[in-house]
Amino acid sequence: MLFQQIRGATSIITFGGVRFLVDPFLARKGTLPAVPSPWNNSPNPLVELPLPVEDIVAVDAVIVTHMHHFDHFDRAACEALDKALPVFTRNEAEAEDMRTSGFRHVEALTAEGADFRGVTLQKTEALHGKGEAAARNYAQFGLPSEACGVLFSAEGEKRLYIAGDTVWFQGVADVLEKFRPEVVALNAAWAQFYDGTPILMGPEELAGVAASAPQAMLIATHMDAVNHARLDRAHLRRFVRERGLEGRFLIPEDGEILNLPFQGKA
Repeated sequence: MLFQQIRGATSIITFGGVRFLVDPFLARKGTLPAVPSPWNNSPNPLVELPLPVEDIVAVDAVIVTHMHHFDHFDRAACEALDKALPVFTRNEAEAEDMRTSGFRHVEALTAEGADFRGVTLQKTEALHGKGEAAARNYAQFGLPSEACGVLFSAEGEKRLYIAGDTVWFQGVADVLEKFRPEVVALNAAWAQFYDGTPILMGPEELAGVAASAPQAMLIATHMDAVNHARLDRAHLRRFVRERGLEGRFLIPEDGEILNLPFQGKA
């Protein structure tokens, strides 16, 4: 299993011999507007891609956990990806939107699982912000609030859980308890709306995942790329040291490849 951090929530996962591109966000630095934020109003994305786009899109399949948030699927990705690539989406409505965008082989993920070249992909629940405040903020911007995670399994591989854009809630706890994944990737940017409503996990929630999944190596991703995030790599590394969790968390730089489930670069 290889996990390559690209930028933000975008990664390339080689699993069961299959190369998956997850949540392609391929815009050039600063070409998209900022999300309203009292902390940082820089345009998005905050950094350039670490690799040429043609290298990033050289994959076997694409997974999009929620296509209508720009930092998980953007116009640049739509233009760069081969429309013949298999694409897996959060639900059938987003699958149909992908087909309308020209993609010819699109399948909606389900909790029961879809098989692709010997890899089983199961949809998991995600909660992209809690309560009335989150719902009100999403409505204000005309954005859907739903997202999903994905559980990967294949013969000869450790189980991998991509939690997706979510805060800590019972759905995440249930996946950790039921499936006991050995590798867990967490979107750890602690992104928040202008009023402080969190829509991704923060440091304390990440520590909670570590306590709930003592068998798992944890990957922290989705940092240092979008302006409404509150947590960056430097602060998370300090938090991990202070909590004595250095042996549990991998915090890859953009472009870095992790050889999993064992710690280290490929």
